[in-house]
Amino acid sequence: MIVRFGYVAMSTVVAGASPSKTMTYKTFSGLADREAAVRKLESIAAENLHNTLRLLRHNLAHDIKVYRFSSKLIPLATHEALKGWNPYEALREPFAEVGAFVKKHGMRVSFHPDHFTVFSTPRPEVLRSSVRDLEYHNAMFAAMGLDRRAKNNIHVGGAYGDKPSAGERFKENVAALPDIFRQRMTLENDDKTFNAVETLELSEALSLPMVLDIHHQSVNNDGEDPAELWPRIRQTWTSPFAQADAPPDDPLPPKIHASSPKSAGDPRGHADHVIAAPLLDFLRKIAKDTKRVDVMLEAKLKDGALFALMEDLARYQGDGVEILDGASVRIKP
Repeated sequence: MIVRFGYVAMSTVVAGASPSKTMTYKTFSGLADREAAVRKLESIAAENLHNTLRLLRHNLAHDIKVYRFSSKLIPLATHEALKGWNPYEALREPFAEVGAFVKKHGMRVSFHPDHFTVFSTPRPEVLRSSVRDLEYHNAMFAAMGLDRRAKNNIHVGGAYGDKPSAGERFKENVAALPDIFRQRMTLENDDKTFNAVETLELSEALSLPMVLDIHHQSVNNDGEDPAELWPRIRQTWTSPFAQADAPPDDPLPPKIHASSPKSAGDPRGHADHVIAAPLLDFLRKIAKDTKRVDVMLEAKLKDGALFALMEDLARYQGDGVEILDGASVRIKP
C-alpha cells in the first residue's frame, strides 16, 4: 500500500509565508473610504494566495502532494456586511496561478470549513450561513480551476440534545444541496459528538466519502477497532460523488487524518508531532486490501511534523516499510 503524507495550511519551516493574514471587521468598518477598504481586503487576499503558492513550491521540493488550503484566504469573505462583494475577478490571476500549479504537479488539495459550518443545526439562519460558507469554498476552487477531486471536508455537527434527530436533519439538509456541493464534500468523525460509526452510517446513507480521523476515533468510540470499520469506509470512496472527475484508471484514494494526543491530561488536543508506532500499526492493518491512502497530518508543527515522521518511519525500513520519497512510503501488511 502506498501512503502519501500531507499537512495543514501553515508551514513551520518556511518563514513569513502565512496564507491566513486577515483584517477584522472592526478595522474594516473603521476605514472611512469603503472602496479603499475593500481594495485592502483584496490586497491581503492576494498576499495569502502568493504565500499559498510559495508553500506549494516548498511542498513540491519535498515531494509533498497532499495539502489543505487555509480557509482564510479571503478575509471577511462571508461576512454579512460584505454581502454582494465579489473578490474573485480582482483575484483572478493569483487564484489561477495556484490552481495551475496544483494541476501541473498532480497535487491533492482540500479545504476544511470551520466549526460554524453545521448542517445538523435546527436553526434556519445557521443553515443559511453554512450554505454560504460552502459556496465560498466552492467559489475558491472554481477560481482555481480545480475539478471535483478537490474536496471540502466537514463534520456532522452538534447533537442539540437529540443526536438521532440531529443526524436526520443533517441528512435532509445535505441531500437538499446542489450536486456540486455534495460532489466536493467529505465527512469526518469528530472527537466529541458524532463518532466514526455514526459518521460512517451518514456517509453511506448520503453516498459521501468518509475521512476517518484515527485520533478522534480513539477518544470518541463505541469500543470498535477502526481497522474493522475500514472496509466500509474504503467502500464510501467508490461512490460517484467521491470519484467525480477522477479518471477510472486513477481513482481518488481514501483519506485519513492522523495526529497524536497532546498529553494524558488533554487527550483530545493535538501534539506537536505524530507518534509513528500507532499510526504505522493502523496502516499495516489496512494495507492488505488497500492500494493507496492519503494521510493528512494534523500536528501542531505542520510540515515540520511531517519531516520528523518520515525520519521516524525510516527506522522501520526492512520491517515492512519502504521510503519512496520525501513524503510517501510503501507499507506491507
